[in-house]
Amino acid sequence: MKHNGNSTLLEQMRAGAALTTAQQLQLIVRLSIPAILAQISSIVMQYIDASMIGRLSPDDGAAIGLVASSTWLLGGLCMAAATGFTVQIAHRTGAGDHEKARSLVKLGLCCAVGFSVLLLVAGALISPALPRWLGGDVSIQKKAAQYFLVYVLSLPFVQLNYTAAGMLQCSGNMKVPGALEILMCLLDVVFNALLIFPARTHTPFGLQLRVPGAGLGVLGAALGTAFSEAVVSLIMLVYLLTRSKTLRLRRGERFGAQKGDLRRAVKLALPVAAEQIITCSAYVAFTRIVAPLGTIAIAAHSFSVTAESLCYMPGYGIGAAATTIIGQTIGAQRYALSKHLGRLTTLFGVLVMTCGGCLLYLFAPQVIGLLSTDPSIRALGTQILRIEAFAEPMYALSIVATGVFRGAGDTLVPSVLNLISMWVVRIPLAAALAGSFGLPGVWCAMCVELFVRGLLFWVLLERRFCRRADRGSFPLKAQTEEG
Repeated sequence: MKHNGNSTLLEQMRAGAALTTAQQLQLIVRLSIPAILAQISSIVMQYIDASMIGRLSPDDGAAIGLVASSTWLLGGLCMAAATGFTVQIAHRTGAGDHEKARSLVKLGLCCAVGFSVLLLVAGALISPALPRWLGGDVSIQKKAAQYFLVYVLSLPFVQLNYTAAGMLQCSGNMKVPGALEILMCLLDVVFNALLIFPARTHTPFGLQLRVPGAGLGVLGAALGTAFSEAVVSLIMLVYLLTRSKTLRLRRGERFGAQKGDLRRAVKLALPVAAEQIITCSAYVAFTRIVAPLGTIAIAAHSFSVTAESLCYMPGYGIGAAATTIIGQTIGAQRYALSKHLGRLTTLFGVLVMTCGGCLLYLFAPQVIGLLSTDPSIRALGTQILRIEAFAEPMYALSIVATGVFRGAGDTLVPSVLNLISMWVVRIPLAAALAGSFGLPGVWCAMCVELFVRGLLFWVLLERRFCRRADRGSFPLKAQTEEG
């Protein structure tokens, strides 16, 4: 069977072969690029929603922005549920215990679907009141509630997407999830074009072309994203179960899952879930600080968050690669190598996002201009994006280091550091600056907090992860060795 470069290098690593620094960097880049493309495609979907809705009115953009932090929270909880199993799969794959990895796939999918249904019910119950709780203006509450409700109804597909993609990635397959995320972006364009705008006529090259449309506005944007998520998650699931070289189902293979597997999954997932709750509840508090500043400020804030994500999503892609690399390295008991790869991957993420920050500063007017035609929103958005550009290097450090810690089975550290930085630095400082400096003051607080967070992660990466690598004492080491 033909192997790609990623598989060959990972197999060499698992077999105990020495990897040069050039080979290590090659492995990082090869695994990161598909993951980066997948992350960017998810942001492009948000750009599509935001830019299409931004063509309608500031109120429509503000409606989506109002509930954005709440949808992030639910999506983050889905990601946390997947993490409990994907990290174990990375360790088992690194140890060469593929049968156990497949047992974890079966258990993980069953638990993930059940968890997503619980989230769906809870989200549907709070959807009518959520915009009011967030302090949104009466004029946007109904549209915001509709957008949020459609999102929560799609949560089982969101959960399947996170779980199946994460399992494939942790087995070393980054290309298929990346390609399917790009497909989801393309589908989102098609669905949104049909659902957001009413039927209209275009005249390309002098020819009249009638384009159908449902004219659903904000609701259409939510439905377009939900439909594209559903299609891709099902394709991802079928590939995982039938085509994956390592994880596909084998006829006659027993289930093989044990209570300890579920207990370890919960132990891994709970800190990640706590991190998501801490982070997203801080975003909700952040939204409440921004909401009194007016509809223009809410829309500029929402569009700028989407615009900035083009810079930091590559960091999340590299972080996903770091989880795979570190997880498999530790599973193979290559502890000295894991230390070097952890540092190298983090440095690579910092370099990539530093370049992104420079581009964001230079092209902030053009980037925000893609999302809104309102001059006030564009002027304010440009100002705050240029503030945030200075924080990108340290933000990268925290993002990629999180992937390193998760690959090592240490999911508690990111949760604690996010608690400290978000609630001790960002929220109090933003509340203090909002009254005097408006939205730019709020984003200055965000910039300061990201610097603090990056420093905290750097210290813990050196003093916790690297020292554990020196001793070979990682949380999941014993379970992997038993396997």
